[in-house]
Formats: sequence, structure tokens, C-alpha cells
Amino acid sequence: MLIIGIAGGSGSGKTTVVNKIINNLNKGSVSVISQDSYYKDNGHLSQEEKQNINFDHPSSIEFELLIKHLDMLKKGQSIPMPIYSYITCAREKETISVQPTKVVIVEGILIFTNFELRKRIDVKTYVDADDDDRLMRIIWRDIEERGRSFRQVLNHYQDFVKPMHLQFIEPTKRFADIIVPQGGENTVAIDILTSRIQMKLDEKF
Repeated sequence: MLIIGIAGGSGSGKTTVVNKIINNLNKGSVSVISQDSYYKDNGHLSQEEKQNINFDHPSSIEFELLIKHLDMLKKGQSIPMPIYSYITCAREKETISVQPTKVVIVEGILIFTNFELRKRIDVKTYVDADDDDRLMRIIWRDIEERGRSFRQVLNHYQDFVKPMHLQFIEPTKRFADIIVPQGGENTVAIDILTSRIQMKLDEKF
């Protein structure tokens, strides 16, 4: 099994890169694990407390479960990947069944901050983007998908996203085997990653 990690700052274009890779391959040939699915369940918190959750700190992720699920996939077992809601800040009762495949992509802003998870990743990719571009994407995403107001997005960016990016996420670039500037617009890098994955899929044994 080939495990590819795709990290980078919030709004850098990681999901776009993953989707473009997947679209270039046969359907169902690659499994994707999203770090966001493994945020700790905070459904018990008050609405005010939920507004102050730091989603950009490594402690917000249940890495133990993520690593356990990745190990299960490597052993040929399917996993029940959680579904996390940014609206309720809780995990849904339902899960997504992820099947073991020759190639697994793990995607998320914090995946390179955990040593045990890094050890399991064969190809580490860091998606890079200008801070202004990331902020614009974050504004659109958080308003459209996470129910935040414009002011809430800016306050959250100033209090959590920017300082955590500088402290935890940007430094993990040094672990990357491949750095992808311009995110999903970098077709050359996406083609290189796609070709590497296709080589693994074409292996007979």
C-alpha cells in the first residue's frame, strides 16, 4: 500500500489537489482519509465555547484513531471513518465506510505535525499558497459551509488560523518530499503525483 500525505495551510487548495488527482484515476482505485473527520467531538460545548474552538492546533485531532484506522487499512481491513460537522462541532452518528486500496491519500492541515502519522506516510506533499489567497478561500468557505459571519471569520483567522499556521503548519513544510505552489492550479505537480499513483496501481504484485 502506498500512502500519500497532502498537507498545507487552511485554504491552500489541498482538497482541490486531491480531487484533481482522483478525477484523473479510475473510480474507486484510491481511498481518501480526511483529517477533518477526526476532529474531537465537542458537541457538548455551549455555542459560545464552540466559537472559540481552535481547529488549527494539533490537540484538536484524535490522532490515535486516525493512525489506528490507517493501520487497519494497511492490514486489508475496512474502516468506519467518522463524519464531523463544523456546524454542531460534533461527530455524526453515521460513519463512512472506507475500503483498503493500493493507494491511500491522507489529507489535512496538521497531518505532518504528528510523528507517528508521518512515519506511515510514504510520499509527503505540502500544498503552498500565498497568505492572501488562503484568507480569501477561508472567508468564502467558512461563510458558505460553516455558517460563520464575515466578522467571525476574520476574528477566527486572527486569533487562531494565522498564529497556528506560523507555529505548527508552516514548519512542517520541511518534512515534505514534494512542495506544490499555487495549489490546484499547479497542473504539473498534480500530473507528477497522479503518475506516481498510477505506477502503484499498475503494479501486478
